[in-house]
Amino acid sequence: MSAVLTGETVDLEDGTRVRLAGIQAPAPARDDRPAWPLATEASTAVGHALLGRTVQLWHPEDRRDRWGRSLAHVVRDDGYWLQGALLMDGLARVYTQPRTATGATLMLDLERTARAARRGIWGDRFYRIRNPAETWGDLDSVQVVEGRVVDAAVVRGTAYLNFGTDWRNDFTFRIESDARRAFKRAGIDPGALTGLRVRGRGWVFPLNGPMIDLTHPEAMEVLEE
Repeated sequence: MSAVLTGETVDLEDGTRVRLAGIQAPAPARDDRPAWPLATEASTAVGHALLGRTVQLWHPEDRRDRWGRSLAHVVRDDGYWLQGALLMDGLARVYTQPRTATGATLMLDLERTARAARRGIWGDRFYRIRNPAETWGDLDSVQVVEGRVVDAAVVRGTAYLNFGTDWRNDFTFRIESDARRAFKRAGIDPGALTGLRVRGRGWVFPLNGPMIDLTHPEAMEVLEE
């Protein structure tokens, strides 16, 4: 590897730019936006792990992102798995897409371990798991949101997991019809989640109240009481 651009983007010696699949690391300063907490620590950890080392790339179903970067899990010549190490050290969180969710079960386990120990980002309130009531302040960002489903409704094939009684203002997880079928294949019936605690992650946007589209089963965990 020849260069570290961020905690989730590296350049290889052959010129390949690699976006680490399945995770989101703290973002550096960009334009007029300040760096996220621990952005320097994340990129430094990637540099220490990979600079000058030979690596293998393991690609999910989508091999490139929309900017043309190679999407991959990065494994060092001695078997060191970069994504796993960053998650264990609390220097990244899981963030997958429908065709980039390879290894998500293990990665979520590693994230939970780091969060329980308050390692890295999990000791900083910037990265805290949000409760549904506070998500108006998180529009246009990726967040992890956890709460109890007040009402799970299926309307014309799309499931809505509502976290309040006023769907025009309260937070909602939306699972559109194709994703809903994928959830059911994974053993989760979105329409049967009323009263259960769930944790989901994705981009928060306004549609009536704040909303996250859950596009694949790995984006949501049904939590034990």
